[in-house]
Amino acid sequence: MILGVLKGFGKQLLRVKVVDCSSEESRLCRCLNTFDLVALGVGSTLGAGVYVLAGAVARDNSGPAIVLSFLIAALASVLAGLCYAEFGARVPKTGSAYLYSYVTVGELWAFITGWNLILSYIIGTSSVARAWSATFDELIGKHIEVFCRRYMTINAPGILAEYPDIFAVFIIVTLTGLLAFGVKESAMVNKVFTCINVLVLLFVLVSGLVKGNVKNWQLDPEEILNRTRGNSSFNVTGAVPSDESLGAGGFMPFGITGVLSGAATCFYAFVGFDCIATTGEEVKNPQRAIPIGIVASLLICFVAYFGVSAALTMMMPYYLLDKNSPLPVAFTYVGWEGATYAVAVGSLCALSTSLLGSMFPLPRIIFAMARDGLLFAFLARVSKRKTPIISTAVAGAMSAVMAFLFDLKDLVDLMSIGTLLAYTLVAACVLVLRYQPEQPSMAYQMANVQEEADLTESLGMLPEAEECFSIRNMLFPSNTEPSTLSGFTVNICTSTLGVLVCVFCIVAVQGGFASWSLALLAILLLISLVFTLIIWRQPESKTKLSFKVPLLPFIPVASMFINIYLMMQLDRGTWLRFCIWMLLGFVIYFGYGIRNSTEATLTRCSTDSNLVRYKPACTLVGKPMEKAAFLLNGEASVDEDGEDDGEDDP
Repeated sequence: MILGVLKGFGKQLLRVKVVDCSSEESRLCRCLNTFDLVALGVGSTLGAGVYVLAGAVARDNSGPAIVLSFLIAALASVLAGLCYAEFGARVPKTGSAYLYSYVTVGELWAFITGWNLILSYIIGTSSVARAWSATFDELIGKHIEVFCRRYMTINAPGILAEYPDIFAVFIIVTLTGLLAFGVKESAMVNKVFTCINVLVLLFVLVSGLVKGNVKNWQLDPEEILNRTRGNSSFNVTGAVPSDESLGAGGFMPFGITGVLSGAATCFYAFVGFDCIATTGEEVKNPQRAIPIGIVASLLICFVAYFGVSAALTMMMPYYLLDKNSPLPVAFTYVGWEGATYAVAVGSLCALSTSLLGSMFPLPRIIFAMARDGLLFAFLARVSKRKTPIISTAVAGAMSAVMAFLFDLKDLVDLMSIGTLLAYTLVAACVLVLRYQPEQPSMAYQMANVQEEADLTESLGMLPEAEECFSIRNMLFPSNTEPSTLSGFTVNICTSTLGVLVCVFCIVAVQGGFASWSLALLAILLLISLVFTLIIWRQPESKTKLSFKVPLLPFIPVASMFINIYLMMQLDRGTWLRFCIWMLLGFVIYFGYGIRNSTEATLTRCSTDSNLVRYKPACTLVGKPMEKAAFLLNGEASVDEDGEDDGEDDP
C-alpha cells in the first residue's frame, strides 16, 4: 500500500508535458525576425560586463591573458548555446529551459528550473537598474545619491542597501510599461541601443590598435618596482604597485590558475543569450530563427569581449586598470580624455539593452509556468495587444522592490546558480531526448493520459521478448532506430553521469592537487567516460531538425561538467540563500502547483473516463480518449466501409 502511494507520488513529480509542436497557434504576437533575436541576444549578453568586468578580471586574475579567459568562457557558453539551439528547433514554445525540462525530465525538475530562472532574472533586472542609476548619477555629479543619503538613509547594514534607489525604480517602471505596450516596440528600442553599443565598442577596439603598445603584454615586475618606488605619481591612482598585484609579469602574470579563475568570472559575462529561447511563440519562424539567433549572438559577443579586453590591456598596463570604470581611465591614460564621453554613452546603451534582456524573458517564464498551472492562473492573462500583461506587471513590481531596498552585492551570485542549473538541465535534456524512440504524433499528444499497460497494448511497438537487456545489446545494439530499451539505457546512464559529475566537481574543488584527490578524480573520469561511450553506442533519433548539436554525446556531457564545476566554485552563503529560495518555491509547488497543473488535470480527466467508461469525461473528436489516438484512422476506414455497405443493402 505504502509502496503504491510512493510510486503514484513519484509519477506525479516526473510527469512530462506534452507539446504539439506542429501547431502554429499562439496567444502571443508573432512579430520578431532573426535580426530581432540577434539584437536581443547581443544586447542582453553584451551589457555592463564589457565596461566593468574586463578591468577587474585583468587586474586581479588574468592580466593580459584575459583574452584567453574570455576564450575559455566563450567555449563553455557555446556548448550550452548549442544545446539551447537544438531545443529551440525542437520545441519552439515560450518557456526556455523551463519548458525544455518539462517535456523531457519531468514536472518537478521543470519547476525547479523555472523557479531559479525567475530569481536570476529578477536579480539581473534589479542589479542592472541600480548600475544604470549609478552610471547616470556619476555623469550628473552624484546629485541623486547625495539627496537619497540625506533624506532617505536606511540603517540596516548587511541586510538592506545604505539608501533606497528611487531612480532605479523609475527605470524599471518605465521599462515595464514599454514591455506591456508591445513586444515589437520593445524590440525596436533594443535594436537602436544595441547598434549604438556595438559602434562604441568598435571605436574602443580601433583606439586600442592605434594607441596600444604590445610591450604592455611583456612587463617585467622588477623593472616596474624599481621605477615606481621613488615616483608614486607614475601610478594613476597614486599607489605604488605591490609584488602581489604584479604577479610574475609577462602575458600570463598569474599563471594558468589565474586564467582559469578569470574564465570562471568571465563566464557570467556571456549569461543572457538564453533570453532568445523564451521568444518561441513570438518569432515568425522559430525553428530557424532561434538557433541562428543564439549562435550568432554568442559569436558577436565573444569577438567584442576578446577585442575590447585586448585593446584595454595594450592601452594600459594591467596592474593600473581601474576595477569600476577601466575604459574611461584607460583613455585618460593615453591622453584621449574626450573619448570618455563616447564610452559613457556606450555604457548607458549597454546597460539599457542588458536591462531589457533581463526584463524581457522574466514575465514570459512566469506566463509559461502559470499557463501550465504551476503558478497562479491569473498570471497567464494576455492583453489585447497579445502581451502577458499581468506577469509583466508582477515581474516589474518584484524587480522594483529589489532595486529599491537591496544593494544586491550578496545576491548576484544567485544569478549564477540559477543560470548554471538551467544550462546543465538543458544539456541533459538534449542527451536524453536525442536517443528516445519516436512516437506517432497522436500517441505523443496522448502520452500523459494513458496507462503504461494500455499504451503497450494499443501501440504494439514496445520491445518484445527478443529485445532483452544484455551487455551485448547495450554495447552493440542491433537496432538502427532508437528503441525503448536503448532510450531507457540512455536515461540511466545520463542520471548516473549527473551524479558522477557532481562528485567529480566537489572533489576537484575541495581536494585540489592532493594525491588522493587526483587518484579519485582519475577513477571518476574513467567511469564517466565508460558511461559516455555506452550512450554513444546507442542509436540516435533520425528526426530532421533545422539544427542539431554536433558530436553527441560529448558536447552535452562537457557542458554538464563545466557548468557544475562553476556552480561548485560559489561560496556557502550563496548556497544557503539558494536553499531558502528553493524552500519558498517548494511551498508553492506542493501547496498549489502539483494539484493544479494542466498535466494533473489531464490525468484526473483520464482517470474519470476509465471509471465511467459508458460516459467518458474526455473525448477526442467525439471518441473516448482511451485508445482513440491509435484507433482513429482504422475506425474511420471501417465506418466508411460500413456506410458504403449500408448504401448497397436494400
